Amino acid sequence: MIPFLPYRTMRDHFLDYPLGGNVLTILVFAVIVGALIKGKSIPKSPLYPLWLMFGIYLYLTMWVGSALGTAPPPIWIDDQNFAAWKDYILIPLIFAATGMVVEDRKAVRMVIMLTAFSLLAIDKSCLLESMSRSWGSFDENKRSVGPLGYGSNQTAAFLAQFAVFFWGFAQFVKKMKLKLIFYGLVALTIFADLYTFSRGSYVALIVSVVILGLLKDRKLIVIAAVFLLTWQAIVPTAVRERVDMTHNSNGKLEDSAQERITLWKDAEESIISYPIFGIGFASFALSTHFDGLRDTHNWYVKVMVETGIVGTIFVLVLLQQMLAVGYRLFKRAEDPLYRGLGLGLFLAMCSCVVANLFGDRWTYLEITGLLWVLVAISIRALQLTETEAATEAAIPEVTTPTNPFLAYR
Repeated sequence: MIPFLPYRTMRDHFLDYPLGGNVLTILVFAVIVGALIKGKSIPKSPLYPLWLMFGIYLYLTMWVGSALGTAPPPIWIDDQNFAAWKDYILIPLIFAATGMVVEDRKAVRMVIMLTAFSLLAIDKSCLLESMSRSWGSFDENKRSVGPLGYGSNQTAAFLAQFAVFFWGFAQFVKKMKLKLIFYGLVALTIFADLYTFSRGSYVALIVSVVILGLLKDRKLIVIAAVFLLTWQAIVPTAVRERVDMTHNSNGKLEDSAQERITLWKDAEESIISYPIFGIGFASFALSTHFDGLRDTHNWYVKVMVETGIVGTIFVLVLLQQMLAVGYRLFKRAEDPLYRGLGLGLFLAMCSCVVANLFGDRWTYLEITGLLWVLVAISIRALQLTETEAATEAAIPEVTTPTNPFLAYR
């Protein structure tokens, strides 16, 4: 199932076959059913009941939206808001499926390797697409939808997340050959991300690298500072032009940045009007806003508009728990595999938190599906770590009786 999670354009090849559009859903349910038949269960974690309550709450908010007249009743699969909710709920099902079937260190290692393989496939697709065009100067029309199938910004968020994940993971790889392979994957992913021309992903990368410097390698802080001072002389011309587009020659915000400010002002009015429960999940896109746009271009604003204060609390707790899982594993584990997994997950989550400031990078299964797989195996790794520690503590210390005749020799 893992390689299919981010690679939407590969899944699209199944559309010509019966139930081809539901291939991922079928795979997820097949894993869950198979696990249940074999008596598997999910590990203990507050994230599982939290997702259950959050999913139910999101569905109820859609009925609030229906009562307000902002959305249709969420009954039929043809209803846009219900379809969005159904697709979103597939994410926690993937999380649960992974938690059920990953039970030991070997499986954890296998999942990480499959994640690396999936990232390499995405990198290859991105680079082949980018390098097929001339980038002597930036041109918005040349940006592709990418292998995730939703656009360059979404692909960029995915690449930034997993570039820093494997950067953190590589810190604890002992074999030099493997370490170089992982660093090569990181470099390739950053290069692919560079040519997505997503300014939000650039910020997410820089913030995550600084955090890596604070947690593990202080030299990276100096490197990041030098880069910020010299980036215009280092990056390709097209990338520099893209970053400089934030403001025009008159010092005003360029069109896309100005659109976001206008959207946020509209969203502010909606938040003030419906602060507790919002206007209903997936309801913002059902009405037309400034310049025909249907997204807030900031996921946190979108959560507040659609699900209110209650939904925002759910989201903040989810993010806190995900960060905590990675950090605890990084700090508590003795096994280098687990420590690298924990640090990598924490960095990927930091990248995710920053990237969502620039748009919805959360509800797309293609972006966060693999991230939740890593959360699930991190919870299992944390459980294995605690079990091993408890087992060692329970083993009584064996004392060797002293031979009295030898004690005075």
